[in-house]
Amino acid sequence: MKLMKTEEAVGQILCHDITQIIRGVTKDAVFRKGHVIREEDIPVLLSVGKDHIYIWENNENMLHENDAAQILYDICKNDHMRPSEVKEGKIELIAECGGLFRVDSEKLNAVNSLGEMMIAARHGNFPVKAGDKLAGTRIIPLAIEKEKMERAKKAAGNGPIFEIRPYLKKKAGIVTTGNEVFYGRIQDTFTPVIEEKLSEYDAEIIGHEICDDNHEHITAAIRKLLEAGADLILCTGGMSVDPDDRTPLAIRNSGAKIVTYGAPVLPGAMFLLAYYGEQKIPVMGLPGCVMYAKRTVFDLVLPRIMTGEVLEKADLDRLGEGGLCLSCPVCTFPNCGFGK
Repeated sequence: MKLMKTEEAVGQILCHDITQIIRGVTKDAVFRKGHVIREEDIPVLLSVGKDHIYIWENNENMLHENDAAQILYDICKNDHMRPSEVKEGKIELIAECGGLFRVDSEKLNAVNSLGEMMIAARHGNFPVKAGDKLAGTRIIPLAIEKEKMERAKKAAGNGPIFEIRPYLKKKAGIVTTGNEVFYGRIQDTFTPVIEEKLSEYDAEIIGHEICDDNHEHITAAIRKLLEAGADLILCTGGMSVDPDDRTPLAIRNSGAKIVTYGAPVLPGAMFLLAYYGEQKIPVMGLPGCVMYAKRTVFDLVLPRIMTGEVLEKADLDRLGEGGLCLSCPVCTFPNCGFGK
């Protein structure tokens, strides 16, 4: 590109968008890349502080900011995403459906480390809805070497940096434990919370069993729901280390393989995750905090489970950094630091 006086630029082609900012009114481009400057455009350009203007000169070794942003978008995009309009060298990625947003952090860091380009994204492993902004891409200068954009492609590898995993339709079974509920001494206030959480996803509750504290009865209830076709089992209550809290034992005796009993998350330290059979049916033991706390470990794990992801212990271990909910007076989850 070449710099020249604005008054002498009539007939030249703009190589970048020209932004006009009027406080409280607008912040937008008054002229777009590729615009052929006319005589009547000169006063407008001067009014936005452009005494000199960059005009485009063809260079086979360089890429314009818009073309480079398109390359960044291409190495980020995946199914269920669409681009925004290219504007001032920036392209945003927009979700086309609800699901779990995933980020390949290694690839993202590799591209951002190259310099003169950037990809900014929301945190991965969190739910998104159709229309949500996922990320934004742009290069920093007005033009960049083609070779550098080839390096960006190489750094990103074959697969895209981002992914949206749509939720699966699951059949859930709920096992409520505790003598106090079984004998009607208190009202079951746990199950309505679980029903509300599941209503955010495509889940059908196909059975609800209420058991006393006998671990054999809890095991039988789990197996009954599995035989009925449940592909997600949620056990509430009886998850502490007290001698009469027998839900972990009951889950183990059901034949489910325990991934972890305990998670580095507050609220939710006594969370249990297991999988049953070759189908890897999730069986979860939910601690009492899920009943009364606004957000817990359950909110961090459930979206991933609903996409069919099979979690390992290391996935839970990584929740420690960011695993402390601050119980803010006004909850803004997931737009906060919990789980990040």
